[in-house]
Amino acid sequence: MTILIDQLDFGIEAGFNKADDVEKEAVLNGGFMMPHTNSFGHTFRDYHVESERQQGVENFYRTNHINQTYDFVKRMREEYGNLDKVEMSIWECCELLNDVVDESDPDLDEPQIEHLLQTAEAIRKDYPDEDWLHLTGLIHDLGKVLLHPSFGGLPQWAVVGDTYPVGCAFDKSIVHHKYFEENPDFHNPAYNTKYGVYSEGCGLNNVMMSWGHDDYMYLVAKENDTTLPSAALFIIRYHSFYALHRSGSYKQLMNGEDVENLKWLEIFNKYDLYSKSKVRIDVEKVKPYYLSLIEKYFPAKLRW
Repeated sequence: MTILIDQLDFGIEAGFNKADDVEKEAVLNGGFMMPHTNSFGHTFRDYHVESERQQGVENFYRTNHINQTYDFVKRMREEYGNLDKVEMSIWECCELLNDVVDESDPDLDEPQIEHLLQTAEAIRKDYPDEDWLHLTGLIHDLGKVLLHPSFGGLPQWAVVGDTYPVGCAFDKSIVHHKYFEENPDFHNPAYNTKYGVYSEGCGLNNVMMSWGHDDYMYLVAKENDTTLPSAALFIIRYHSFYALHRSGSYKQLMNGEDVENLKWLEIFNKYDLYSKSKVRIDVEKVKPYYLSLIEKYFPAKLRW
């Protein structure tokens, strides 16, 4: 299937040599091409450009960094890990996201279902035989339904944004790191060392991540016995863990399985980030394909 994103003006990732015309034609595996700017005309993940939206993004991260403590995450996992809020299908959940806009995202202000389909279709173009990866693209952000009243209407700071481990030191590579100084764990000797409550090579599955849509959707998929491979679950849980897959931080906590799965996450992240645009996907045209994948990898109804 061809999608309209082919018609965009493509370029390169921020940080590359913008004068290099060869790089401006960079493609991912010969298919999906990386755009030069986000939907606002800025470079991707630029948290310093002066704009009204960027001010809101910074305020979001201040609140997030102050409140995401080890004890808070533990409470959220206990409450939402019961999966007793709603029973619905994957596609029904996709439709719930029609009215959700991620306030932490400096690159896009479109409803989330647009981003899900843009990501999935871009992956499908370059990896036509990896249908599990197409579905992962579609569902990776479904945990943002935590913003919906049916799930208690959690505040944005407890649902979206970059994720990071709690229970050990907050790495300086985390966006807007300075606001962690107001987090109680920042001054707690049990939590503010390199390893904190963890140990070298313990495996990311044993690490508590800041609470949000990533961890929640991971729990939903895992506890509903999805047949998606472990790499898919890894992508869902850590796709917002930019300190790891962008900056290489926290690798001391990884085990061998994490190292292998990270390879797929690094592939996925390119599509998650660079597929964001104002280009619309024909939902009805692609819906039958994704319904077939949902039927293949998930039960008809899931506990949320």
